[in-house]
Amino acid sequence: MYYNVYMVYYHDDILKRIKKGQIPKEVFIHFNNAFTAIELTKDLTLFDIKQLKVSEEKMRTYYRLRKGKYRAIFYRQDSDIFIITIDKREEVYRKWQ
Repeated sequence: MYYNVYMVYYHDDILKRIKKGQIPKEVFIHFNNAFTAIELTKDLTLFDIKQLKVSEEKMRTYYRLRKGKYRAIFYRQDSDIFIITIDKREEVYRKWQ
């Protein structure tokens, strides 16, 4: 399940982890500001974003946004952004795949 913040949707697991203190609030704020800017401008070159892979079956292109030690994995669908996970670099790729 995803929750809407503007046209940016966060997986419910991300919000639960923020409430538990597993993701620092200031890290979430940095990511949220970045995703809001991306959503408004539709420009993926504003930040350190790298394309990860294309899922043919789901017709999605996945991306990684880097902010310090943390990474966010997301995809775009129409004009919306769906964030799958936010975590430290050493953990995020294991969780995502």
